[in-house]
Amino acid sequence: MTRTLILLRHGRTAWNAVGRAQGHLDIELDGVGLAQARAVAPMIAALRPHALWSSDLSRATQTAEEIARVTGLSVRTDDRLREYDVGERSGLTMSEFEAAFPPQHAAWVRAGGSYESADAVPGAETILDVKKRILPALQEALASVPADGTVCVVGHGAASKAALVGLLDWDRAHVRSLRGLDNCAWASLVEAGADGGLRLTGYNRQAPDFASVRSLG
Repeated sequence: MTRTLILLRHGRTAWNAVGRAQGHLDIELDGVGLAQARAVAPMIAALRPHALWSSDLSRATQTAEEIARVTGLSVRTDDRLREYDVGERSGLTMSEFEAAFPPQHAAWVRAGGSYESADAVPGAETILDVKKRILPALQEALASVPADGTVCVVGHGAASKAALVGLLDWDRAHVRSLRGLDNCAWASLVEAGADGGLRLTGYNRQAPDFASVRSLG
């Protein structure tokens, strides 16, 4: 008997579409994002989740609510599941960030230009910061279902990636080589044994109608 953890990224927002950093800002889904959420809901329902958790930000809760309608589950929100706080990048496209904060942007680029180099941006969380808050929440979510149960957690692209590599105990080289989840795509992990470890069984799965849809940020 093994538990299964589904990490689902929220649907698209208008800010995703133009590459504007959202972080902790509360941005709602756009029309495409709502359609993505409605398309993925029956696919998640087919996995027979016993529980449904979500970040408390609107783009995640709106996605989770579409799943709740199909499954009949209640959505449990938790602010520990939020996206990275992106500090001074909040609300900016990359070109706007470069124009407003040239030294910080240059440091960001030198550090690799990814969330894993977030400490180059003043006020931003690092990958260690995110792991510290999100991993306990995911462990609680997994423990909330029966021994053969499944829990779906609706979150965010970069934070879910940080969580996944933390749960699998991967090193930084693996972090940088793994692309982020697309909007309304999910990863699945199952318990690997008595020691409580997890094994990755699927990554970036999504509803067929949206397999070609991509987003930024």
